[in-house]
Parts: sequence; C-alpha cells; structure tokens
Amino acid sequence: MEEVTIYTDGACSGNPGPGGWGAILMYKDYKKEISGGQKDTTNNVMELTAVIEALKLLKFPCNVKLYSDSAYVVNAFLQNWVTNWQKNNWKTADKKDVKNKELWQELIALTNIHKIEFIKVKGHSDNEYNNRCDEMARNAISSL
Repeated sequence: MEEVTIYTDGACSGNPGPGGWGAILMYKDYKKEISGGQKDTTNNVMELTAVIEALKLLKFPCNVKLYSDSAYVVNAFLQNWVTNWQKNNWKTADKKDVKNKELWQELIALTNIHKIEFIKVKGHSDNEYNNRCDEMARNAISSL
C-alpha cells in the first residue's frame, strides 16, 4: 500500500460559532492543502471534518500517518472509545448519546478502507505542518 502523511486541524471562533478546518496531504513529492468552514459549528466538528475531508481525497487504500493536535479525534481511536461507542449503541461511558455520531460513522467507514496510524501532535508549537493547518482553519473562518 502507498504511504500518505496527513496533518489536520480545526478551529472555532467561540464554541459554538464560526469554524474552519485545514488539512495537508503529502504523497511522495506531492503536497495538497485543503480547507473549509461552517458558519455555526464546534471545534470538535471542525477537527473531525478536517480528518474526514482529507481521507475522502485518497483514491485507493493507503497506509496513512495522520497527525492531529485534537485529543478528541486521536484518543477516540488510540483509547478505543470508538469501539466502545459502537458496542454500547452510540452511548458514552456515562450513558449519554455520543456527540457528532454521523461524523464518527463516516470516519469509521474511512478507517475501514485505509490503514491509519493516529498520531497526536502538540498544538501551537513548532510543527510547521500543524501550524499551517491551523492558519488555513483560521483563514477559512475569516472568509465565511
């Protein structure tokens, strides 16, 4: 399988409020930047959307290293929250409905196509790709 590296970030001005997301896909010598926004959303929705939109661009199954500063997204997979939510009929450990269920389901479907390694990066630090994704997400909010 081909190797792809993806960086993603989401941002929100107020939570909820206008939000944006950004992603960078890197494959061999190619680099593609994508971004978008919504007028009324949450930070977590934008974090999930960035990951989903990046993965949707992949044209065939890939080995993906996915870098995100979102503990919400990364821990859902690394700590098996997603598996437990599905087993528990989309309820959290404290029996509440899982928020953003439709986005999680879309992301799970994409994880069934690709082999994805979720990697947590420190936000707003010295990672140039994470910083660029953050910049694209904030620019998307400004252009709403």
